[in-house]
Amino acid sequence: MTKPKLQVMDHTISTTTKEGIEYINITDIAKYKNSSRSDDLIRNWLRNRNTIEFLGIWEQLNNPDFKPVEFDGFKKQAGLNSFTLTPKQWIEQTDAIGLISKAGRYGGTYAQKDIAFEFASWISVEFKLYLIKEFQRLKEQEFQQLGWDIRRNLAKVNYAIHTDAVKENLIPDTLTSAQISHVYADEADLLNMALFGVTARAWRDANPDLQGNMRDHANVHQLVCLANLESMNAHFIQEGMPQPGRLQKLNELAIRQMRILTKNDMGLKALPSGNIESGALE
Repeated sequence: MTKPKLQVMDHTISTTTKEGIEYINITDIAKYKNSSRSDDLIRNWLRNRNTIEFLGIWEQLNNPDFKPVEFDGFKKQAGLNSFTLTPKQWIEQTDAIGLISKAGRYGGTYAQKDIAFEFASWISVEFKLYLIKEFQRLKEQEFQQLGWDIRRNLAKVNYAIHTDAVKENLIPDTLTSAQISHVYADEADLLNMALFGVTARAWRDANPDLQGNMRDHANVHQLVCLANLESMNAHFIQEGMPQPGRLQKLNELAIRQMRILTKNDMGLKALPSGNIESGALE
């Protein structure tokens, strides 16, 4: 699986993941030193005794299938003028997982991040430091995205609870499928009005160039608040509260929670009393 690329000192470094282990393309790193001899640089690095010992220790710590006998054979030969070693030979003969060799358009030699940083240090200490900084930035970005996805999924789970409450309390058996869909959409727009102040249709009309719906473009605070609103609306429905009253309470709840979540007044204001009536969502 190809992952986002790193930008280090005007050079693009590709990354990938295999069986949960992240790898950085050291062929791309070698091109920083010599773009026409990147493979030769990697082979020369592998010939080094310190490199062999480092790779062997990493594999022993992380790979239960690593072959120590074959590793000892390479270590004894390392440093000799006649010794040569390619990434493919190292991988195949020792069952190593710290390096992977890929062919094709996105090919090259990839190394687990600890090994990639070691190789980068051999190429250029300066490049290594910038590589580590860029890698950390990418991890922080992925962590933030993961947090957003978790909250988005939480909103989806709560929405299932919300739709069940709608189905059990607001939909008579005599309604058609189209009418049922209208009730679901009407209740979804109740939440949209309480939090965003607009219906789904009004948002689409105002944002014709954006993909998805307003919830796809919501921030983390709004998604957390939305999940809470869905749970509360399900409770209000089960209590038999009319829609106008639910809209008023949900809007007040949204304002309080958004102020708490953002720790300042985001300028959210209660819906005008004239909007909170039976036809407010039509």
